[in-house]
Amino acid sequence: MLRWRAIARLLRPLDDARASLRLPAGRRHRRAADDAIALILARCAEAGTTYWGWSAERWLSLAGTTAGQFKRDGPSWADGEVRPYVVAFGYLLAGFGCFSQLGGFNRRELCCKIFGKEVVDDSVRQVAGILAGWGYQVHAGRGGYQLASVLCQLLSHNRSPLLEDLSTDVLSGLRADPCTPGWQARRLFAIQKAVASLGLCDPPVRTGHPGLAEITGTSAQWARYVQRWYDTSTLTPKVRSLVRTHLAKAGRWLAAEHPDITEPGQWTRQTCASWVAAVDRMRAGDYVQRPEALRSRVGAPLLPATKAHMLMASRTFFRDCQEWERIPRRFDPARVLTVPRSVRALLGTDPRVIADEVWAKLLWAGLNLTPQDMPANRSALVYPIELIRAVTLTWLFSGLRSDETARLRAGCIRWQHQGSAIPGDSRYVLAEDAVCLLDVPAHKTGTAFTKPVDPLPGQAIEAWQAIRPAQPAAQDRKTGEHVDLLFSIRAHPIARDYINRTIIPALCRKAGVPAADVRGNITSHRARSTIASQLYNAKEPMTLFELQAWMGHGTPNTTQFYAKITPNTLSKAYRDAGYFSRNLRTIEVLIDRDAVTSALADEPWQHYDLGHGYCAYTFFEQCPHRMACARCDFYTPRHSSTAQPLEAKQNLQRMLTVIPLTDDERAAVDDGHAALDKLLQRLADVPTPTGTTPRQIGIPPSATLLPIIDIHPSKDG
Repeated sequence: MLRWRAIARLLRPLDDARASLRLPAGRRHRRAADDAIALILARCAEAGTTYWGWSAERWLSLAGTTAGQFKRDGPSWADGEVRPYVVAFGYLLAGFGCFSQLGGFNRRELCCKIFGKEVVDDSVRQVAGILAGWGYQVHAGRGGYQLASVLCQLLSHNRSPLLEDLSTDVLSGLRADPCTPGWQARRLFAIQKAVASLGLCDPPVRTGHPGLAEITGTSAQWARYVQRWYDTSTLTPKVRSLVRTHLAKAGRWLAAEHPDITEPGQWTRQTCASWVAAVDRMRAGDYVQRPEALRSRVGAPLLPATKAHMLMASRTFFRDCQEWERIPRRFDPARVLTVPRSVRALLGTDPRVIADEVWAKLLWAGLNLTPQDMPANRSALVYPIELIRAVTLTWLFSGLRSDETARLRAGCIRWQHQGSAIPGDSRYVLAEDAVCLLDVPAHKTGTAFTKPVDPLPGQAIEAWQAIRPAQPAAQDRKTGEHVDLLFSIRAHPIARDYINRTIIPALCRKAGVPAADVRGNITSHRARSTIASQLYNAKEPMTLFELQAWMGHGTPNTTQFYAKITPNTLSKAYRDAGYFSRNLRTIEVLIDRDAVTSALADEPWQHYDLGHGYCAYTFFEQCPHRMACARCDFYTPRHSSTAQPLEAKQNLQRMLTVIPLTDDERAAVDDGHAALDKLLQRLADVPTPTGTTPRQIGIPPSATLLPIIDIHPSKDG
């Protein structure tokens, strides 16, 4: 009895805590709670200290980081059912809260014992109902168990079973805790979205993107000017970050070559000229903050596009600083920091088109995509196959940027029917001549517009919309509007790099093609160039202005960076133009073999067929009057008494000869009477093969009096 009185002070708090627990009915649970009290008292005796003086590490050592450790280090009579009660007593008596370090542990059961099953289940039901409506797996499988477990751990950490008592600081702090595993942080993110939708806290903010590194290696004044420009500029964050990187290089170059210049206001025309020359000679790894990140590229010459971007960043920086009156106007940045002509000559339109055979295989893979083709991710995070197919076909057929794809709105597909649509089983049977219209949101270079696309992505999008869970309105990152995004699930849109990171590797594996070619990696943006080039080289191609409207570009110059004329199209156009054949014509020649064998010098043996007569001049291709025959002594009319016996001969050999045309003769053939009149007037005083001129012969210089010589076009013309 004296011993029990000695430990009464230790027993009373334990008994009170045991009485406050909601123990399930049954002797087994009462026995487990008693064993937990006995274990705590035994450790107090071993350590010679009271349990209310124990640290969190001592309680964690007693409960064990895993169930196996608890059984191994504890007494033989302390089984697995004792461990939850040890944690509960530590929570109630000493504020123990290191639940994330307990390993596999039924946190929901512990929360129910502390707060009561009804109130805990009500909070879990509210959060699970919201998340299930957004597409989360919360009612079955491991995903549902993890969600309830993390929510109960959160309620225990907040020491209240009510969602109303949760705050943004509690949720964000637990997510940022380094002891919180990654899978728990993801579930906490989802829980915070659900609690925020009830208006009880702020929406979660995604973390993990590294912030801007501090500029080093430059003067402090230069770094302050650059950072101030970055904070003030209205360019997009990505462009501002690139400009900031290039300006940091300029600052390190100044520190190495011109240490006396520490701020942009000290730059002169000579400084700008030195910087342009330095950029032209710069190599990869020069003046960078982390050269080890470039690896094998260190020492390689910079690409012309990189040089142009560096000078563009410099022009932008100095122009803005002058406009904002932060530095005096000493020079015009547009002139003194222009790209050198030698570099500008290397820049041009060079679309990175995917080869036709590779693109055809990717199209086949996208049209036959199955769930087995996708990587095996965690079951709670896999996208529905309908969403994956819709994203895939949109990429393969619409020619959109990845950002535009991720920001498409629900209901962006419209059908323009030439005939009629027949209502079907929750869908529509489309007429054969139906046109699919896609509404594209505001984008990189312009406002929203509508473009026609193939019906296949339209049908895939409608199939996804038919099963798409209702989603809360999300903020469009470009326009700031709250809109209903099409490719959104679990209250979050797909990532902009989802196509590059997941879709394209899966299609390449299924199609059996490499993920890179001689032009680099196959990316989402390369599909935009490929589709544009195919539309530009089709059998009935789009014009440059039509393609500009379809791509959503502001100017045709931008479209030229995507549309590339293929060699086949260029060859056909060259062949159709007939550059060489248009300068040649074919004429029929009659060879009198009897005259050749008799060797009579005064008898003509070849006759050129002019259509209206024959010319016996041997050097006919050199005669200046061949296109407008002056009918000299070498000329024989077709219906004369001389021509008729010639045509009746049986020994004639007919041949074709090609004669070149002068510019005037080609104009006479192409342009008709007006050009022929000019030719006749020019030849009026030019001698014929007989020595006389047309004027002496008495031929008037008029196209209406002389028929055009009937010269047959060449085979290619």
